[in-house]
Amino acid sequence: MDGFSRFYKYPLPLLFLSLWLVAVFLLSNKPAHSQHPVISNKEKYQSTLLAKRIMPSTLTQNVRKTVLENGLTVLTKEVHTAPVVTVQVWYKVGSRNEEPGVNGIAHQLEHMMFKGTLNRPIQFGRLFSALGSDSNAFTSYDQTAYYGTVERNKLKALLVLEADRMQNSQIEPEQLANEKRVVVSELQGYENSPEYRLNRAVMQVVFPNHAYGLPVGGTKADVEKFEVEQVEKYYRNFYSPDNAVLVIVGDFQTANTLETIKEVFGKVPKKVRSEELGGASAVLGFPQVEQLAFRSKNTFTSSPSSPIVLREPGAGRLLQVVYALPDANQPDVPALDVMDYILTEGRNSRLYQALVESGLASEVTASVTSLRESGWYEVLVTAGSKQDLKKIDLALSSAIANVAEDGVTSEEVERAKTQLTADVILSNRDITSQAMRLGTDETTVGDYRYTDRYLAAVSLVKPTDIVAVINKYLKKGAGTVGFFEPTQKQITEVGDKPDSAQTTENFSPGAPVLLSEVMKYLPPVDLATDAIAQVLPQEFKFTNGLRLLLLPDHSTPTVTLSGHIKAGTEFDPEDKAGLAAFVADNLLNGTKTKDDLTIAKLLAERGASLDFHSYREGVHIEGDSLALDLPILLEILADVVKNSTFPAKELELHRQQTLTDLQQELDEPSEVARRVFVQSIYPKKHPLHTFPTEESLQQIQRQDVIDFKAKHYRPDTTVLALVGDFDLDKVRSLIKNEFGNWEVSGQAPTLKYPPVSTPQKIVNVNPVLPGKAQAVTYMGYTGINRYDPRFHAALVLNQILGGDTLSSRLGAEVRDRQGLSYGIYSSFQAGKNAGTFLIEMQTSPEDSRKAIASTRQILQQIHQQGVTALEVETAKRTLMSNYNVLLANPEELTDRILMNEVYGLDKGELHSFTDKIQKVSLTQVNQAARELLHPDKIVVVTAGPSVLAEKSIR
Repeated sequence: MDGFSRFYKYPLPLLFLSLWLVAVFLLSNKPAHSQHPVISNKEKYQSTLLAKRIMPSTLTQNVRKTVLENGLTVLTKEVHTAPVVTVQVWYKVGSRNEEPGVNGIAHQLEHMMFKGTLNRPIQFGRLFSALGSDSNAFTSYDQTAYYGTVERNKLKALLVLEADRMQNSQIEPEQLANEKRVVVSELQGYENSPEYRLNRAVMQVVFPNHAYGLPVGGTKADVEKFEVEQVEKYYRNFYSPDNAVLVIVGDFQTANTLETIKEVFGKVPKKVRSEELGGASAVLGFPQVEQLAFRSKNTFTSSPSSPIVLREPGAGRLLQVVYALPDANQPDVPALDVMDYILTEGRNSRLYQALVESGLASEVTASVTSLRESGWYEVLVTAGSKQDLKKIDLALSSAIANVAEDGVTSEEVERAKTQLTADVILSNRDITSQAMRLGTDETTVGDYRYTDRYLAAVSLVKPTDIVAVINKYLKKGAGTVGFFEPTQKQITEVGDKPDSAQTTENFSPGAPVLLSEVMKYLPPVDLATDAIAQVLPQEFKFTNGLRLLLLPDHSTPTVTLSGHIKAGTEFDPEDKAGLAAFVADNLLNGTKTKDDLTIAKLLAERGASLDFHSYREGVHIEGDSLALDLPILLEILADVVKNSTFPAKELELHRQQTLTDLQQELDEPSEVARRVFVQSIYPKKHPLHTFPTEESLQQIQRQDVIDFKAKHYRPDTTVLALVGDFDLDKVRSLIKNEFGNWEVSGQAPTLKYPPVSTPQKIVNVNPVLPGKAQAVTYMGYTGINRYDPRFHAALVLNQILGGDTLSSRLGAEVRDRQGLSYGIYSSFQAGKNAGTFLIEMQTSPEDSRKAIASTRQILQQIHQQGVTALEVETAKRTLMSNYNVLLANPEELTDRILMNEVYGLDKGELHSFTDKIQKVSLTQVNQAARELLHPDKIVVVTAGPSVLAEKSIR
């Protein structure tokens, strides 16, 4: 379950679109309409041009709203680009309906909604997995949502399951006790983040009389006190059709589907409530007078005169400022969002220039949050090395005041409007995101058409509106300021010990999941998979070796670009680890004809994006734009890969930012566990062993960057893939013009990966990070590469073992039955040259030992006894269905096309993958289990608080 999260750089329409994509533990993720006088003809022309370029039609075109007799609101939208459909149920209840003492009960109930119903007493995650549904849920301030995306022939089955748990969910004492442990584990993961702890302290001051000041997921103290009766009352009062919105988007026929919805959901009765919705006190048995006091209309308080200061273990200084804002329906919201883009979006933004370019900060992010009853503007600054937070606070206040005093230019406003509007368009290319937007709008502001009105209002924002909202909401002293001042900490290690005693842990795993029970409770469904159109990309190779794959898709006026250059961190020198990333991260800092601000401006003016990310085996290129702006995107891409100059000033600024980032990474248990795990498997001198350190980053010189770029950035090791609204011949010609003169010199560098054997014993390494609330464990050893003949059998095996945190063997036992982990997953990470098998889990420190023992027992069980034929068939269906759903997302489709080419696979692999999965046999899976699972020859790394060392986990 996604749980909950906070957001950056997304206005309300994008707020929850980003949420479902957020990784489980990213609490620092980068997560309407004003009155205007008569505008000039020039402004009218600019707004009309903007609308024609990026708003060819309204985002809610073809949406139909239906309200059933029982009060259920149904939103349907046909999208026939792929044979998939998304089903989402949104309940108009979230942490907004809570108070101190029961904080987190909405989130707790969200977890319990997967535990089974009166009719289906089985973990619903197993049912979703059997359907091949990409399903999850999240809780936020104003709503709780459940969503699943499947092939279209599974639509009715999903509807049946959602209708069942809307009325028949069971809250059993033992299950609640286990799931409370899971939620506590989740909260401890968030508590590991200094940013989360700082934000919680600041928000409690900003909203002392409203639940927006409480953490969405709750607190450990409150969660541990929840009783079955409380959770049941909450369920009865809020989970009712007249308090819900059903959203369906995808490949279906509206008339037939509405009949099915009436058949399935129409008989779900309204639930009897003792009080009106919205009064949590009546639901949970708290005195009404206390609840009214807490939910006062005066939802925020005046800011304290001095900053809130947290001095706790951690790494890196943080400054957070939160300004109270109006609710989502207020007319200032569009101008506030445009203001945010002007202040913090990109290198040309005002706060980036004032704080990052000056060296005061390594990063500045911000977001406008607009909700049902209020809102806020949050600015987060990561201080530069040895920089004083008070100085940064003064610089931040001064920069905002200067914007209010000097005003903003029409060029800045138009650029911000274009970026914001393009972000909305580009984030709505897949059906799940489109449904998320409809659900968000309907449950937050009561109107699924909100985004259309919002974008129309954005197009009318003027420079004077920006100054007005800054003076109204961001004036000096209006924000609540928080400082995070880390205390000194050291990482110590305990480990490298064989552990024969661990096999004697008092643990008896339950019987394997009886999939006959899963099939018994699965709604009727046509198990025949819809045929996917066998459209393949066109492949071209230029004389300089550049490879190009093009797949036209005219369903939206956008283009997605994905690329690969064989210039990854595997080529890092040991004494200059981080060099490959230095090159990739600085490509956009200037070329022979354009400086960094010019490049950033050219992209921002069109709302386009272009990024380079280094990883072990290459540099990944990500880009997207509106279809009309593809020539500019390609021109900039070609310019930076051919002509980047790496200005010394920008390189040094990047070095300081990277050092700050490194300091923070080494304070995160997940990152520390990952590093130690990899270096415990792969010996020194191996291409996978090296990680950046402070010393290696300081060693990198500008000439090193220039030389690495010249040596490794070559057309004959570059692959580009594009999917979107374009003409095949025109784009091919365009790319030839831009990249055709990119010259090759000599042979491309190569690497030989030495063989690495699995450990001969159990090896334990336990890095200790003081002050952390949660432990993160990595377990595993070397695995197979992409070309191993067991690859597809290993995928099926992994799906059964730990491919899903609710339906897999590991998930069912360690998470669901014992409640030891919020998330536990396994994977075969099969690269081009090497592979790694790993299991990752997050646990409370006191549960780590038992969770590790349980995991090894399950590995042993599958290694010795194998899996069942029904498990194999279910896993195969899940993998095939998930793959078909994946191909309906333009970004996923483009990446899959790209990586098939990088791995040298036949282009037909795009559609033959499911056939290869289908052909995997039970014998092959069990053979893979015997050959690839080694519970007694495994590296176990657990990073977290010192209690781990005291318990001597071995």
